[in-house]
Amino acid sequence: FCLVNFSPRTEVLALTSSENNNFVSSAVKNVGPAVVKIDTERLIERQQFDPTLLDPLLRDLLGEPSMTPDRERGQGSGVIINANGLVLTNAHVVERVDDVSVTLADGTICDGRVLGSDSVTDIALVKIESTYDSFAPLGNSEDLEVGDWAIALGTPYGLEKTVTLGIVSSLHRDINSLGFSDKRLDLIQTDAAINPGNSGGPLINSNGEVIGINTLVRSGPGAGLGFAIPINLAKNVS
Repeated sequence: FCLVNFSPRTEVLALTSSENNNFVSSAVKNVGPAVVKIDTERLIERQQFDPTLLDPLLRDLLGEPSMTPDRERGQGSGVIINANGLVLTNAHVVERVDDVSVTLADGTICDGRVLGSDSVTDIALVKIESTYDSFAPLGNSEDLEVGDWAIALGTPYGLEKTVTLGIVSSLHRDINSLGFSDKRLDLIQTDAAINPGNSGGPLINSNGEVIGINTLVRSGPGAGLGFAIPINLAKNVS
């Protein structure tokens, strides 16, 4: 028989070195500076009181209910895809908004302008009026396989620079099977945590390339399942 002498100290040092250079950290460093928070506002008018509660005689006396302006705020994520300040995000993040504010990874706040959006594929482009050195490399979603690593970046619940890790759980998931009959999409399914506010942020691979745009999460009995638009489709639409 053979006696093998293991060195616990050597093993621990090797593990520490590996952790300091793990693929998640490297991938996030590659894309993280290009991930942005998107804050939106839209002006809506609300009735000051319910006219159905008024007697017709009082309505004649007081006139029609007045409309009071109110601001509805929303939030999502996005990713800068070129040096000209083009930000890729979801159409539902910037749908029917009046003001768009984009917060960069370094905390700089820029005004954003919606260049266009497509509700059928849930893709939109926002322009920030400045050049930006840090933009994300886009991968090829056709190369994905079930079981590949998937890393979601974004601003869930307003918590900036959040990173979650999972795998590609399924490919070509028909969005109609999730109850969205008005859209035509085959989605990437992942178990990487995607929450409200992650919408529009990037799903990246272990090489630090964007492979999808996070768009929705399945709640209820199917909780824990997130879905992203394949980056090849997003590139074509944008």
